[in-house]
Amino acid sequence: MPHHWTPQTATVLTLWPHRSLPRRGFAAMVLMAFTLGTIPLYGLLGTVLLWGILPFILIVVGGLWWGLERSYRDGDILEELSLSDDILTLRHRPPKGDPKTWECNIYWARVEMHVTGGPVPHYVTLSGNGRTVEIGSFLSEDERKSLYGELTDFLKSHTTP
Repeated sequence: MPHHWTPQTATVLTLWPHRSLPRRGFAAMVLMAFTLGTIPLYGLLGTVLLWGILPFILIVVGGLWWGLERSYRDGDILEELSLSDDILTLRHRPPKGDPKTWECNIYWARVEMHVTGGPVPHYVTLSGNGRTVEIGSFLSEDERKSLYGELTDFLKSHTTP
């Protein structure tokens, strides 16, 4: 699961979306598309037809680059859950816009899983201080189930005497 717990003075859980294609794979994919796209052009070297087909190959490679880059920008989400003294803080940094923050006393915090009825199956929320916020909605279904168990254990271990 793309997350990790950091035990510090303030316990921090950091969540981020899974990346199936790393940046090196991104570069290799664009290079491969360009290379394979130019193979049919080798027979057309020195002819006018080369200049008629080349722009379309470049458009395909440019479209692939733009689509993959857009996917990286849309997936630039980071969530951090921290505990300092008795205050539980969730910071959500979306790909666009200002970061969002939620705070609650840990003794009033509740974690809930909505198996159905949420925007995604097994939707995980944190409630407290009069607000309910989502956490980890960008994770896969199995990762959200695991996150729910870990958050439940975390809250129990910090609220029981």
